Amino acid sequence: MGLINYNFISIEGNIGAGKTSLATRISEDFNAKLILEQFEDNSFLPKFYREPDKYAFPLELSFLAERFEQLKRQLTQRDFFKTFTVSDYLINKSFIFARKNLPDDTFGLYKKLFDIISESLPKPDLLVYLYKDIDNLLTNIKNRGRDYEKEIKYDYLAKIQESYLDFIKQQTGMRILVIDTNKMDFVHNEEDYQKIIGIMSLKYEVGIHRIGV
Repeated sequence: MGLINYNFISIEGNIGAGKTSLATRISEDFNAKLILEQFEDNSFLPKFYREPDKYAFPLELSFLAERFEQLKRQLTQRDFFKTFTVSDYLINKSFIFARKNLPDDTFGLYKKLFDIISESLPKPDLLVYLYKDIDNLLTNIKNRGRDYEKEIKYDYLAKIQESYLDFIKQQTGMRILVIDTNKMDFVHNEEDYQKIIGIMSLKYEVGIHRIGV
């Protein structure tokens, strides 16, 4: 099918999976419009990693507002000089993280707001989930050396991974590609990157398609 036959591709994965690196490279190689999450500007993030119970709700609300505003603006402003749009996150990321980070009563309130907001955004033509084991995620997180990520624990990443996979299993109207990247280094290895592009370029029906998982 080829990447240029998609209008909107979302790259997803756990923290440290390589979402931003892959989306950026694709945008450069295929002249695609790039949407990157602006998470580093969120002042609640380092506070949350230190005191998750205290800062979970303001963090998740702020992320939801920022993600919605960015996607709404970028996806409604078509760039006729770009072949398609690629993002390094899906709006459902807000729901996935909030479900694990918020207590039940607070999450119920959050979900009502999320449902209203998410319905007004288009779904991607292809959702790619980069699957990587927790130990490999921790290695990537350590190697990129962001100070505020030093507090991230194995158990937290495991919870997020579980939440992502639960979300994927429940989807019926999306074209979803789950790729095991544990033995790949598509950031530094050109052959692995081309392998990822080859996998993404195949024709897929609506449903969940697992590669190496």
